[in-house]
Amino acid sequence: MPSNPSPTVNQREQYKDQLPKDPKALDNRFPLYLGDWKKSDPRVDDDLAMDNMDEPHMKRKLAILKKHPDIEKLYGHDSRTSLVTIAAAAAQVYFAYLFGRVWTDTFWGFVVFAYVVGGSITALYGVLIHEATHNHAAPTVFLNKLVGLAANIGIPVPIYASFRRYHLEHHTYQGVTGMDPDLPLEWEKKMIRGNAALKLLWLFIYPVMYVVRGAAMKKTPSTWEIYNIIFTITTDVLVAHFCGLRGLLYLFVSLWFGYGLHPGAAHFIQEHYTFDDGQETYSYYGILNKPYMNIGLHMEHHDFTKVAWSRLPEVRAMAPEFYDSMAYHTSWLLVHWKFITEPGYGPQSRLGRSMEDHKTARKQVGKLRRADEHAYEEMALDAQKLKDN
Repeated sequence: MPSNPSPTVNQREQYKDQLPKDPKALDNRFPLYLGDWKKSDPRVDDDLAMDNMDEPHMKRKLAILKKHPDIEKLYGHDSRTSLVTIAAAAAQVYFAYLFGRVWTDTFWGFVVFAYVVGGSITALYGVLIHEATHNHAAPTVFLNKLVGLAANIGIPVPIYASFRRYHLEHHTYQGVTGMDPDLPLEWEKKMIRGNAALKLLWLFIYPVMYVVRGAAMKKTPSTWEIYNIIFTITTDVLVAHFCGLRGLLYLFVSLWFGYGLHPGAAHFIQEHYTFDDGQETYSYYGILNKPYMNIGLHMEHHDFTKVAWSRLPEVRAMAPEFYDSMAYHTSWLLVHWKFITEPGYGPQSRLGRSMEDHKTARKQVGKLRRADEHAYEEMALDAQKLKDN
């Protein structure tokens, strides 16, 4: 039974004549690096869709830079991120004080404010932590780690250091089963499937999944993860002391809302859940990119991880044929709505690949970097040998 029409849009026909052509390219996904796989449908499939190639963004970056080398001039951090972090942390702690010491007799006001304001700020913390993870907030790695800890002040559980560790692995091993911590666990795929009520519940408890998926990797905590735990326990004690336990509860409820069923958290689904065949990463081009610092420009981010949030729109503007030719989203609300209500989408709507396939296909990158006639001849010979074997 086919899925309903995709909620994504693209302008591939408009840009097809502007895309580079290279009939000798070894990787048949060139130049957009779209696969030939079909998305997983939980009504008929029991697992992820599978690909036999490496993640596409390293090769996309090389193809884009060959045509648009000036994109490298966009690399670098944006110090304004540090200022936003300080302001967001101060605001959330202030609100915790208000609900813990001043507005102590309101329940529904507490809940509504925690969702609308607290949840929105907490969703922004996720963006700030993401920027610090990629060293986009400050000029040195150490200073970025401090910014990440500062963003964790308004989140009452130690998230930053673990996110940094596992998110960088996600970029390196995107879609590699057993290595990409962003992939759903077995029970998520088997229990939820396309059931709307279960998907709604799954999104509601999504903050827990961040902890569970990290724990499933069974890794010893790193030094900075231990620092983060100590730092967060300290800030929680201080919040409880100065803002009261109700103030600390406000931070917990804001976290639950902001990382769960909230418009600012829809990018968790938007980024890599497969709404179209052959495409495993999606951008969102909508109004909420303004307050959420372009976190929706995920295709651009994966292609160019050295570009800070403020300059990601320039990447798209400089190479529109590589981005407007891809399927993309225009509404985070529609992302959640379609994902929940359409039985053809579920936690298993992701793409997987084996480590062996990823490594084998990634060996082409060195030759692609040379990008000369001789290199393409070598790749063609290698491809023929693989086919013969």
